[in-house]
Amino acid sequence: MSKFLVLSVLVLGLATGAFAQGKGHGAGAGGGRGSGGGPPAGTGVDRGLGNASSRSGGRSDDGLSNASTKSNGRSDDGLDRARRASSNMHKADDDLNDHPGVPRALHTNANDLRAGYQSALATNPDLTFGNYVSATRLGQNLNRRFPNVTRDAILSGMASGRSLGQTLQDLGLNSDESKAARKQAEAEIKAARKNK
Repeated sequence: MSKFLVLSVLVLGLATGAFAQGKGHGAGAGGGRGSGGGPPAGTGVDRGLGNASSRSGGRSDDGLSNASTKSNGRSDDGLDRARRASSNMHKADDDLNDHPGVPRALHTNANDLRAGYQSALATNPDLTFGNYVSATRLGQNLNRRFPNVTRDAILSGMASGRSLGQTLQDLGLNSDESKAARKQAEAEIKAARKNK
């Protein structure tokens, strides 16, 4: 009898556990698409800022203001940089979707090109995807004749405020060589954009 009682309690316990695990799987609202859950309002670096003030009783506004004041505006600058970088990254994604031939022309794939550009935006949030692609192509075309001309060296020059032409001259090309190299890279990139 005691074995039967122990066995009954064990079966009842297992059945209850299995029933409890099954609960919640099904029609309940989870965090997936269409369930009403998901990320907070806004996009990119501003996601969630739209309703943060009302949900925190205004404390989030005070926090943003305090961060700006205590950092002498550096937190505002950081947010602005992040917004510009995010906007440029979004444009790059659109460009890559519209012109899948560009990564092939640069002997890479879209994911690696996107990752490299995202990394470059951390240093220079105003860098356009077109300039990144040009710097990549110029580095590939010129590096054998001019070993110090690399994509990173070109990007560094542009991040310091120099134009593409000025940067190439800073790296050792004369004015005519710089112009010819830019013209060649531009033609190659233009042809790649036409390839689907």
